[in-house]
Amino acid sequence: ELISSLQSKLRTLWEERELVLSEARECAEQGEELEATVRELCKPNEFERYMMFIGDLEKVVSLLLCLSSRLARVQNAMRRIDGNTDAEEKQSLNERHKLLSRQREDAKDLKENLDRRERVVSGILAKYLTDQQLQDYRRFVQLKTSLLIEQKDLEEQIKFLEEQLGSLEKSIP
Repeated sequence: ELISSLQSKLRTLWEERELVLSEARECAEQGEELEATVRELCKPNEFERYMMFIGDLEKVVSLLLCLSSRLARVQNAMRRIDGNTDAEEKQSLNERHKLLSRQREDAKDLKENLDRRERVVSGILAKYLTDQQLQDYRRFVQLKTSLLIEQKDLEEQIKFLEEQLGSLEKSIP
C-alpha cells in the first residue's frame, strides 16, 4: 500500500511538473515578445541593462534556491547526528553548514543588488512602455521568479519521493 501511495504521489508531482514546465514555456514566449518590444523602443545600452537583469534574475534565484536546498539537507543530516556518529563526519557537516550559510548570505546580497537593478530597469522601461506594457513586464518578472521557485520545489519533492520509493522497494524481499 505504501509503495502504491508513493507511486501515486509521484505521478501527481510529475503531472504538476509538466504543467509548470508548460507555464514556463509560455512565460518564455512572453519574455521574447517583451524583449522584442524593449529592443525596439530603448537605446542599445538600456536594452543591454534589461537583458543583463533578466539573465541575472534566473541565475540569482536559482542560486538562492539551490543553496537553500543544500543547506536544508545538511541541517537535516546534522539533526540525525547521535552518539554513534564519528567526529570526522560531525566536523564535515559543521564545515559544510558554515560554508553553505556564508554562500547563502552572499547570494542574498546578490538578490538585494538584483532588486536594486530591477528598480533601475523598471525606471528605464517606464520612459518607453505604456502602462499596460509596464504591468506586463512586472507580471513577467514575478511569474518567472515564482515558476523557478515552484519548479525547484517540485524537483525536490520528486527527488525525495523517488529516494523513499527506492529505499522501500530495496527493503522488501
